[in-house]
Amino acid sequence: MSNHKTVLIGGGTGMIGTRLSQMLSNSGYEVLHLSRTKDLNATFPQFEWDLQKGTINEAAVERAEYVINLAGAGIADGRWTDERKRVIIESRTKSNELLLKTFQKLGKKPKAYVSSAGSGIYGDTGEKLMKETDPPGEGFIPKSCIQWENSIKEVATTGVRTVAMRMGIVLSTRGGALERFLQPLNFFAAAYFGDGQQWYSWIHIDDACRMFQYALENEHLEGFYNAVAPNPVRNKEFTAAIVEASGKPVLTLPAPEFALRLVFGEMADTILNSNKISCEKIQKAGFEFQYPALQQALQDLLERKI
Repeated sequence: MSNHKTVLIGGGTGMIGTRLSQMLSNSGYEVLHLSRTKDLNATFPQFEWDLQKGTINEAAVERAEYVINLAGAGIADGRWTDERKRVIIESRTKSNELLLKTFQKLGKKPKAYVSSAGSGIYGDTGEKLMKETDPPGEGFIPKSCIQWENSIKEVATTGVRTVAMRMGIVLSTRGGALERFLQPLNFFAAAYFGDGQQWYSWIHIDDACRMFQYALENEHLEGFYNAVAPNPVRNKEFTAAIVEASGKPVLTLPAPEFALRLVFGEMADTILNSNKISCEKIQKAGFEFQYPALQQALQDLLERKI
């Protein structure tokens, strides 16, 4: 591998992209971003793309030895109206389609194409430990993940080494689920959802980023991998661990399912679905977790504020 490695990241300014860019840069990569706004003087130069118009700065793609695609509208950022569902799906599929089209137009193949995908593809699976070979579930989340993965598989048909990470709940104090769980603690309250028995499969943001880098650098990785830590926990335990790590005297109350459905509608699936997911495949591929246990992961995140 040459000393000068250029990686282009779609969705690079999001929660995972921001941290991943820092970590790749620290490892000697030149990091470029694809963004809705052009800013070549940013820490990581931002080249413009527009998924609706299907336009992209081809010079950025031309320069990239590796491409990582993290683009996608937040699945829990607003009620799932028909329009919101369309945005959630298209923000994922259209980014892969546009990059693929650009590779073909430029006659260019990156050394690796690594995309995020969703562990929500399995749906609500109760107590069953899900592996990559298990079939998709029912409901909007699996449906959107299937379309997302189909657009990733299209890239793979061109012969580019393609890896997709089915992301669990990525833990960071700078966005995502953990930040939302931490907010009520300022008011000395916390909640578990429904009966609190549903499984949550989580991953420390640094392990998630290390997994993307591992996929770039290890040519034997190809296809789909669950990006989750080895120790899923039940929602009740998840809440209790956050309360403990925060060190605050907090009253934990149940948030009943009917109330959550009333407030969030179908989007309540994101917190009520049970996802107990295996990471055996990525471990067998040689990846080692720095933060396999939830308490240790939370303490690190809260101490370092990452």
